[in-house]
Amino acid sequence: MLNEQAQKMMDAAKSSGLPPVYSLTVPEARERMRRAFIRTDGIQEVASVRKEKISLSDRSIGVRIYAPGLGPDMPCILYFHGGGWTLNDLDTHDDLCRSLCGDVGAVVVSVDFRRAPEHKFPAAIDDSYAALEWVFENHGRLGIDAERIAVAGDSSGATQATVVCWLAKERGLHAVRYQWLLYPVTDYYDRHTESYVENATGYSLDREMMVWFWGNYIDDTTDRDDPRLCPLRCDDLSGMPPGLVMTANYDPLRDEGEAYAKRMAEAGVDIELIRYEDQMHGFILQRRKIDTADIAYRDAVSRLRKVLGK
Repeated sequence: MLNEQAQKMMDAAKSSGLPPVYSLTVPEARERMRRAFIRTDGIQEVASVRKEKISLSDRSIGVRIYAPGLGPDMPCILYFHGGGWTLNDLDTHDDLCRSLCGDVGAVVVSVDFRRAPEHKFPAAIDDSYAALEWVFENHGRLGIDAERIAVAGDSSGATQATVVCWLAKERGLHAVRYQWLLYPVTDYYDRHTESYVENATGYSLDREMMVWFWGNYIDDTTDRDDPRLCPLRCDDLSGMPPGLVMTANYDPLRDEGEAYAKRMAEAGVDIELIRYEDQMHGFILQRRKIDTADIAYRDAVSRLRKVLGK
């Protein structure tokens, strides 16, 4: 059964009379998500928060850097926000990144990658990998220990996090110690998994929203077998960094996230999988309102502290 607190939130959303996000224009949908998730009260104070630009030959990528102020050679969490490659931004995930910085005791680098539909696949992935390279190459200036870098993300951001790990492995960049993947997108929606059938409607993420996201992100020429797009279709997942995969029972993405964790484990990767039976997609952003979501957050923090040496 869905957590009582989560059910009350869903009931309130249904009774609000607001149209589905995917029926809005992209700017309207983005503004709705900003209103829903940007916090101005009760946020965790950290020693410093600053913005930087990663300058590349053809573009620049914004990052927001949260530092706990505990000295040089700190561990780092490179964070990629979710939102179907279309929605959300640095501000919607500011509260989460501040909390991770303070609770883990790590520098958190949140990446402002290019979003769809203005920028189709593989723009978000290209930006995400460039951010990892930049952190690794500039670790001394940033006060980061290059041997204690983790990647993390929620939903489509989790996809970017794990694809960055795969690209680093393929390109010989041994930069990632750990991956924390929250309900990742690992395959295209037309595979008709059991969780897509069970949770097609009625929860925070439904099938029609995923159809909308995919339509924004790719076009008819995109190779859906590209592992940068659908990591579950990757031929070889051996050599990936260890990590934690979290899924939610009431989520269309549940089965593909769990299948991906199983594939990595079969390839010899040290992967822990936790399904939160009473949760739905997106729960980590509701951790201040839903007890189980806060438990999941604490579960991740304890593992990150351990693996990053805190």
